[in-house]
Amino acid sequence: MNGPVPRKGILDIDAYVPGKSAAPAGVKLWKLSSNETPLGPSAHAKAAYAAAGEKLELYPDGASSALRTAIAARYGLDPAWLICGAGSDELLSLLAYTYLGPGDEAVYSEHGFLVYKIATLAAGATPVVAPEKNYTADVDALLARVTAKTKIVFLANPNNPTGTYLPFDEVKRLHAGLRSDILLVLDAAYAEYVRANDYESGLELVATSPNVVMARTFSKIYGLANLRLGWMVGPPAVIDAVNRIRGPFNVSGPAMAAGIAAIQDDGHVADAIAHNDKWLAFLTKELTGLGLGVTPSVGNFLLVHFPKEAGKSARDADAFLTERGLILRRVDAYGLPDALRLTIGPEEANRLVVETLREFLSK
Repeated sequence: MNGPVPRKGILDIDAYVPGKSAAPAGVKLWKLSSNETPLGPSAHAKAAYAAAGEKLELYPDGASSALRTAIAARYGLDPAWLICGAGSDELLSLLAYTYLGPGDEAVYSEHGFLVYKIATLAAGATPVVAPEKNYTADVDALLARVTAKTKIVFLANPNNPTGTYLPFDEVKRLHAGLRSDILLVLDAAYAEYVRANDYESGLELVATSPNVVMARTFSKIYGLANLRLGWMVGPPAVIDAVNRIRGPFNVSGPAMAAGIAAIQDDGHVADAIAHNDKWLAFLTKELTGLGLGVTPSVGNFLLVHFPKEAGKSARDADAFLTERGLILRRVDAYGLPDALRLTIGPEEANRLVVETLREFLSK
């Protein structure tokens, strides 16, 4: 019997596959595959979440008003320029559904976040990939792929899974090269970790441009990945358009309560940054010392490159690490079959990764 047929483009989507989270029985698991913070969430966020559990029978505020007010206070924004979602993933998809359709194109960089392609195809549009240089987005390549059909340019800055970033001057150059009817989407999920002096998340560009938005998440440095919470800032006209197709209760009450407490806990964020700074430098130095290629990263993860030779490949390393409970992220779907992505974890896991890879390479 013939059943319903999905519309064109849906079956071309390769479903997003999260990082694995299981180790062999009897082996201690170290999950370093999903860029989760090793510090966990703020104690204040956990308390706020627990308190919100007393009102589970009530619908949440459909406008996320208190959360938008807290975000606005933290960054000096107008709450009217903000929208919240079930992770920044939802907001990226809502942008695609709002501005893309059959015959339209969205441009993103070669090793950009997989959701850009998924959201573009789901909206019935065509994804267009621009090559990178040294695992970094290339402004000239992105602009060269803009056509009359282009409606969105996605830029992850910093980028996942490479950990590289574009200086703000380059982001502004990219924006200057786009038509005013093209939406530039800055995905700044890892912005809080960046220490580079020439980096900006994009708030200034959003504030002065009618065609730029910036998406952020509570899943990374704030440790609320399990609650699915994100936000986006953009011109009121864009926010209004996206709000028209957003689900009326897309953010839960407990998630909002935890998010408000998390964004107000500067001490916890400072601890997370300090931990990341220390162990990002440690792992970069140690893994490079083992002879592995390590792409310089400004995020809370590293892209580690392995030789293609039998017994030493990324696939072989992944199997070896998994046997010992160390779960890293395969990045074949990003066009990087010879690399693994390593999340900065707690001290014990970071040291164990180095020693395990030392053993693997000496086999």
